[in-house]
Amino acid sequence: MVTSTGWSRRSTPPGEEAEVDFAEAFAVVAGKSMKCYLFTLRMSYSGKAVHRVFASQGQEAFMEGHVEAFRVLGGVPTRHIRYDNLKPAVRQVLFGRGRVESQRWVAFRSHYGFHAFYCLPGKDGAHEKGGVEHEGGRFRRNHLVPPPQVASLTDLNDRLAVIDADEDARHVHGAPASIGFTFAAEAPLLHRLPADDFELGTTLTPLVRRNARIVVRQCYYSVPARFIDRKVRVSLRANEIVVFDGRQVVARHPRLSRRYDYRDDLDHYLEILLVKPGALAGSTALAQARAEGSFTSVHDAFWAAARAAHGEAAGTRALIEVLLLHRQLPHPAMVAGIGATVNAGSCSPELVAIEARKAADAGPAPQATTCEPADAIAEDGQDLTEPVDDAPGARVISLHSRRLPSGTEHKPPPMSVYDQLLHHRPKGTTA
Repeated sequence: MVTSTGWSRRSTPPGEEAEVDFAEAFAVVAGKSMKCYLFTLRMSYSGKAVHRVFASQGQEAFMEGHVEAFRVLGGVPTRHIRYDNLKPAVRQVLFGRGRVESQRWVAFRSHYGFHAFYCLPGKDGAHEKGGVEHEGGRFRRNHLVPPPQVASLTDLNDRLAVIDADEDARHVHGAPASIGFTFAAEAPLLHRLPADDFELGTTLTPLVRRNARIVVRQCYYSVPARFIDRKVRVSLRANEIVVFDGRQVVARHPRLSRRYDYRDDLDHYLEILLVKPGALAGSTALAQARAEGSFTSVHDAFWAAARAAHGEAAGTRALIEVLLLHRQLPHPAMVAGIGATVNAGSCSPELVAIEARKAADAGPAPQATTCEPADAIAEDGQDLTEPVDDAPGARVISLHSRRLPSGTEHKPPPMSVYDQLLHHRPKGTTA
């Protein structure tokens, strides 16, 4: 039985079938209007649906949407999932329901253990997955109009996850029970998820150009300047790209959707700017850092004070030394430390480090942001992390990250050990 909202629950056994489709949507991301794509997976029996937004409808987004939906549902449909002729899955449409699937898509389906049901091309298959097509349009009209304003697509997807959970109380047209109530009976029938995750990212190995950028799908992304003229490993994912040197993550960027667009991280160029400080003022990396809010008015105030005190080049180098401290201390603590230094009438990077450390210690800062070990020992044996007697609650701040040995450690060997080297023994004799 088919209704205006798709396949009814009486025609589909619980837990066996789902439908998938993409729909276009718009969002204001970081102040810019962006065309994005709404992925929807809908269970045919209960009407339970999972929605996620991606920068593209490529294969990475297609598979990541499935993985997220399976995670929310707690399992995989036991029979099949219905699709039209989506390019991420189908390389060639044959006669009837025959399709030539991409090898990566076949590996993905095999990993999660479900079959693909492809609808007939054209009008003959227009109503074979009407439930998900109706669901995508309904969800977009109710929750994505007007376009939501978010900082990133990750924030938008977090919002959609909450909406999906709230919609469990909704009733599908003509259903006596809510979606959540019906899905509670369907969930135990789903196939269990595999123990291992499927690697969703597409692996690429681009060469880092002389401007410290790599080219990925006709878009440009910065990496640390030390990798210039080297190849790096890139994991291209649905909404981000991750750059690796071996197993270490060296860069992470939101995925760009427009060709020839670029994304620069100011931190990637700091070592170069120390040598050429005059290039900082007009750099695109600085402009993007200002637009994102990571380079604040407090940084500008310190820069102006440093240039007034030391000149253009030396003042800019002082700012770059402060920016390098962001690698070791959290951003809010650094902003507080820079503000305290400027208010004190100073432009010393060393004082910024001290004030930022104080701010980090005062707040709930992560353990990894500390600059010296927690058990640092002074030369006289005093624990630097203990409060000073004449200033209760105060802590001694050390800019050195090495541990100083106590007086009882590393004693030199007695001189008698070396005396035996002074005794000459005739050749051929034994001691």
